[in-house]
Amino acid sequence: MRNTPHPHNRLPRRDFLKQASLSALAGTMLAGGAAETTSVQAGETKKEKSAGGYQLGAFTKSFQDMPIPEVCKAFKSIGLDGLDLTVRPKGHILPENAEQELPQACAAAKEAGVKILFLTTMIEEPDKNAERILATAQEQGIDRIKIGYYRYKPFGTLAQQLKETTKKIGNVAKLCQKYEILSCVHVHSNAFLPSHGTQLYQLIQDYSPQEVGAYVDMLHMVKEGSGDGWRQGLDLLAPWISLCAVKNFSWERGEGRDKKGHQKWEVKTVPVADGISPIPEYVDVLRKLGYEGIFSLHSEYKGRHSWKELSTQQCLDQTAVDAKYFRSLWS
Repeated sequence: MRNTPHPHNRLPRRDFLKQASLSALAGTMLAGGAAETTSVQAGETKKEKSAGGYQLGAFTKSFQDMPIPEVCKAFKSIGLDGLDLTVRPKGHILPENAEQELPQACAAAKEAGVKILFLTTMIEEPDKNAERILATAQEQGIDRIKIGYYRYKPFGTLAQQLKETTKKIGNVAKLCQKYEILSCVHVHSNAFLPSHGTQLYQLIQDYSPQEVGAYVDMLHMVKEGSGDGWRQGLDLLAPWISLCAVKNFSWERGEGRDKKGHQKWEVKTVPVADGISPIPEYVDVLRKLGYEGIFSLHSEYKGRHSWKELSTQQCLDQTAVDAKYFRSLWS
């Protein structure tokens, strides 16, 4: 196993300094021979470590017909640690309402006993809405976001697009650093940049893990690299991994054939334990890399991409099943 720092420790400067101060304090206590105090601290550290580790939340996209306080209570009732909250156009919170509604969401989460683990945004470049979201997130103690998407457009220009996208990611990262927030880039299959793990590495390799985080995905990375591409992507991205999406898929025979007579196929989102993505293997690789960060269940069981059209309550019930299965892999 490579000797890398814990991939989830892609911390903004404020948290890095806090950890450094705590380490220095611990060293001073040891040097001073405060045996009893040191013993107590060691016990507290052990307790904190056992109670810590990874955090499991869920993406709120499928639950946007519920008020956020109800989502918080519902997620708590099925044993989740918090929310991957949509703050974007057509999201749970609209960008222009972030200043007022995000603090209310954080208060509701606290009251329910969960956390806003991170925000899913559509920030693709610095602008007023981006500033509004980031400033409010900083005030509420949220230290990372998922940024927006960059599209792969005309064929034949990918090399140039990668260069341009790298710069765009850097511009967003610079703004996020102003607010001590980590900008995380999501891997999304199909015509997106990045569409796979190796491509994300190409885009962020010149940025430090404190500047940009990698948001890896158990569905999209396997869909684009089902043999071993997903694993090689994780290998390259290890120091940057800051978020991980948990979801699965299957290929289903589509209706009819194309104009040339070829059978059509469709990707369907399925329960975590039922799909093509080798979730247990994926978890094992993350273990080897030392990842103990945030996981987000993407319960996208509504609409034509789902193997079955579920109601909001059914989505919640399936999320509970998915969460139980996923936690069993870490026991």
